[in-house]
Amino acid sequence: MSASTLTFHVTGMTCRHCVDSVTSEVTGVAGVSSVVVDLPGGQVEVSGRNVDPATVIAAIAEAGYAASPG
Repeated sequence: MSASTLTFHVTGMTCRHCVDSVTSEVTGVAGVSSVVVDLPGGQVEVSGRNVDPATVIAAIAEAGYAASPG
């Protein structure tokens, strides 16, 4: 896989702490170079190289939220 941007729909985020938690967990995923969280839209955009979508979803779950590709 090469550089790409993936988008995920995330449920349960309601505040800045939620954004910080998701950003922190997803930033730790191998290959991730940037994370942009759209709190009102419930979306997380992840950019990087060779990023495994399932690993990103697991990281979001570790932060306490449900995610799906989207």
